[in-house]
Amino acid sequence: MKKVLFIGASLLSSSLAFAQTAPTKVGIINIQAAIIGTREGQAAAKALEAKSLPKKKDLENLQADINGLKDKLGKLSSVGSDEQKTSLARDIDAKTKSFNRQVEDAQAELDQEQGRLLNELGGKVLAVLDKYAKDNGFTLILDVSAQNTPVMFAANGSDVTQDVVALYDKNAPGATSSAAPSGSPASGSPVSAAPVTTPAKAVTPGITRPPAAPKPAGAK
Repeated sequence: MKKVLFIGASLLSSSLAFAQTAPTKVGIINIQAAIIGTREGQAAAKALEAKSLPKKKDLENLQADINGLKDKLGKLSSVGSDEQKTSLARDIDAKTKSFNRQVEDAQAELDQEQGRLLNELGGKVLAVLDKYAKDNGFTLILDVSAQNTPVMFAANGSDVTQDVVALYDKNAPGATSSAAPSGSPASGSPVSAAPVTTPAKAVTPGITRPPAAPKPAGAK
């Protein structure tokens, strides 16, 4: 009985020693960068940007129209009648409200389309990440793409973003090379908690919402 207990204790001791010394392999990934860094992600970003160009052009034209009316109102400030200035100010106000509403609608539409694309590609990237982690013995891989990431430090070489992008592109339909696409983050790069800029996030780059035109004295 004592011999059995001794053997059992020895086995338990060995198991605990192994558990204490077994290495835990931990990595980090910027999942947003991985999604957008794939060739498929880059193609989707370009398509989304091209789709938003007509609306951007319309908004630029409307903004130019508003600015022209404001210039005209400024010139009438000392020579125009109150009726002219009131009418022009109302026109500016109406166009400004229309501009702001169109910007909000276009942004909401783009955000929805971006979310759909990111979810679709994200599911496939996560499947590749799962295979990569299992094949390379990772116990844990943390996503550092969010601003509130708990990761404060990671050693060089722990970032697997580039490796996952390369593996995704290598196994993608029609892939001819496992070379990483341009713009994807390099392996071993410093950890950044800042989110990656998503494609065409701003619907109207370079366009700012014009303030409402000041109403002439006496206008209601």
